[in-house]
Amino acid sequence: MTERRDGSTAGQQRGSPHDPAELPPRGRVLAIDVGDKRIGLALSDPTQTLAQPLATLTRRVGKRFPMGKLKQFIDTHRPVALLLGLPLTPEGSEEERALAVRQVGALLLEKAELPIAYWDERMSTARVHSAVRESGGTLGRKGDVDQLAATVFLQTYLDSRRC
Repeated sequence: MTERRDGSTAGQQRGSPHDPAELPPRGRVLAIDVGDKRIGLALSDPTQTLAQPLATLTRRVGKRFPMGKLKQFIDTHRPVALLLGLPLTPEGSEEERALAVRQVGALLLEKAELPIAYWDERMSTARVHSAVRESGGTLGRKGDVDQLAATVFLQTYLDSRRC
């Protein structure tokens, strides 16, 4: 593991869902919206200014996390860090779904060997649905919602770092 200026090490899993200074300040960040059936992916530009939807992976019930497919995206896009959406309760606490995301984070830390941070993803899916309704559009596939939700919380994260 490589030590960083803030004293942490590359590959270290960071726990706070709201610390915008956690990840390297330059290079692509891959956001991961972990769901029970689908995993939405979004990617930042190298300057960490703009988030864009990337893809949706499918999870099969009773099967392991699709690490091989995710690793292909990591190898292709070479992010400097991973940002996982943390599904907190409306009160801001962590329950079963958030713990499941943290388990995925532990797996990614081991397999991807990249810094990992968590970001509060509350309401990201609702924001996607609302924005689409307001623009008069419709969402095609359910997978589109997952990657757009990842895009929403990644953009929120990126914006918070510029404040």
